[in-house]
Amino acid sequence: MTTAAAFTATATLLMTACGGGDESSPEDIKGAGGGSPSASAPASGGAADVKRPDVSVPPDLKLVFDFEKPSDADEAAALGDAANFIRAMDHGIAQQDPKDPAYQFYSTGGAQKYAKSQIEAWVKDGWTVTGEDRYFNADIEAVGQGDSTLVTFCRNQAKFYSKKVKTGKVSYTDENLDSYQKFSLLMSPSEASEAVWQARQIEVQGRVEECKG
Repeated sequence: MTTAAAFTATATLLMTACGGGDESSPEDIKGAGGGSPSASAPASGGAADVKRPDVSVPPDLKLVFDFEKPSDADEAAALGDAANFIRAMDHGIAQQDPKDPAYQFYSTGGAQKYAKSQIEAWVKDGWTVTGEDRYFNADIEAVGQGDSTLVTFCRNQAKFYSKKVKTGKVSYTDENLDSYQKFSLLMSPSEASEAVWQARQIEVQGRVEECKG
């Protein structure tokens, strides 16, 4: 894993065709999410009074977060909202809306710019997302003396595909090393509510052998 100090600089923005989304709460991290239209459940750590945005996606898109819930409340909240950030990006792609409020709720700084650029690219080319996307092998590391946390996890996008919005035609690809990525998200509590954690920086490494194993 890269050191937490790497996120004091601008994160590297590397991402292939990717996405995913569901609405599981951080208290139900392990498992799969589908395309229910309801809004995401509140995160752990007293967030019941926080109104969270809708991150639902179409029923043909399934996201799997195979994460074990940490015993520490802050770590659980950081990991849960890191997953919500991923969901929010795919919600924006599915909605074809680069200004979608969901990713803005779960991100700031470089991570928010990254999410917007990803959604814009999909919309510009007329693509949306479909299939199944899996995230696993999560790790959490404290950063410095502050409240920030570095969340990392692997991704297998072998069954995750692009779909033309106008025609519905799916672009299928075979599983290969490009299917495996590693995400690193610098997470910290939102200035609006400590119950919500936001992604501040993101790094996505492609063709990661350790995630394939």
